[in-house]
Amino acid sequence: MVHKLIEFSLRNRMVVLLLAAGLLVWGFFSIKKNPVDAIPDLSENQVIVFTEWEGQSPQIIEDQVTYPLVSNLQGIPKVKNVRGSSMFGMSFVYVIFDDDVDVYWARTRVLERLNYSQRLLPAGITPTLGPDGTGVGHILWYSLDAKDMDLGEQRALQDWYIKLALQTVPGVAEVASFGGFEKQYQLVVDPVKLQFYNVSLMEVMNKVKANNNDVGGRKFEMSDMAYIIRGLGYIKNKEDIESIAVGNYNGIPVRIKDIGTVQMGGDLRLGVFDRDGEGEVVGGIVVMRYGENADKVINAVKDKMKDVQKGLPEGVTFKIDYDRSDLIEAAIANIKDKLIEEMSIVALIVIIFLFHWRSALSIIIQIPVTIAISFIILNLLGVSSNIMSLTGIALAIGVIVDNGIIMSENAYRHLSEWQNSHTSKS
Repeated sequence: MVHKLIEFSLRNRMVVLLLAAGLLVWGFFSIKKNPVDAIPDLSENQVIVFTEWEGQSPQIIEDQVTYPLVSNLQGIPKVKNVRGSSMFGMSFVYVIFDDDVDVYWARTRVLERLNYSQRLLPAGITPTLGPDGTGVGHILWYSLDAKDMDLGEQRALQDWYIKLALQTVPGVAEVASFGGFEKQYQLVVDPVKLQFYNVSLMEVMNKVKANNNDVGGRKFEMSDMAYIIRGLGYIKNKEDIESIAVGNYNGIPVRIKDIGTVQMGGDLRLGVFDRDGEGEVVGGIVVMRYGENADKVINAVKDKMKDVQKGLPEGVTFKIDYDRSDLIEAAIANIKDKLIEEMSIVALIVIIFLFHWRSALSIIIQIPVTIAISFIILNLLGVSSNIMSLTGIALAIGVIVDNGIIMSENAYRHLSEWQNSHTSKS
């Protein structure tokens, strides 16, 4: 078989050259399309199911949320393992799939099973899927430099403007906000006044919820004109909450301001984010979607941040705290330099030792063609260009050259034997 392949190649040199040129061009485009990252993604193929139940102990979460979910997610096809974790007010379930399973197929199957599992959970508890990212998906951390803005306003700016804008960048799975205070209206109720007006705390909660709502009406025609009737009831400030009626006392409405006070405050925090010991900051973590090109996504996010910057209040700017593109570019540039150095040194040594440019050229041509074919295979297998894969290619260059030298030496030996045999006959 090998003898016939060699014979075919020698008799059809143009076909071999065209095939090599085609592979070289294909490999060049594969290099352009191949995802670039600093490190290989070795995380498991998993789907995370997150459930929140505020105020409940880990044991309650385990018994009523985590255990029913883990039990019902076990039967999904191509699942290797299902792991559950319960903590105060939160439940995490990790569904581990086989490595060859498409991540979006896996998310669809988990979502189908969650629709069935919903009836086993307590009322009002809804599990959600985590972002379609991986364990190495945190590609960019940024914070806001806004000295003249308080932490609550910074967090509102991050949640309702910056985060929504950055999530539109292709390849971004999620932008997770951190730091600051999440603004909320806080109602501080006086229990003595509740008892005096004979109003329960549950009635106060229900009345506040019912009064924060818009209602629709119907069309009203008058004088050949049609009017749409609707009730506007959304809360816009503290005074709207203070005016909500929660009961009556001897025919007089009892309002929120009669039983307590309303204030603007921040939600309960479990930690703070400090930058270089200079004080708290507000920012976000950009999470890359599974299988995307990290370097390309980071550059796209930076371009989007320049557009978002135009709409920020005066004096508010972005500050990059962690940028993986620096590590990616440094690592890839270092490996590329080493590849070029190795190819140049190997070519020079081959030319010096063989001292025959045609033989040396046949060996040197194998290096770029083989590297191009390697990137074709990397794309087919879904492997990114990273430190590990490029280092493997660099180490293989020596083996490629060794094969070429051995084949050249073997050809020279056979030619020499053939010449000697014909010389002796003559």
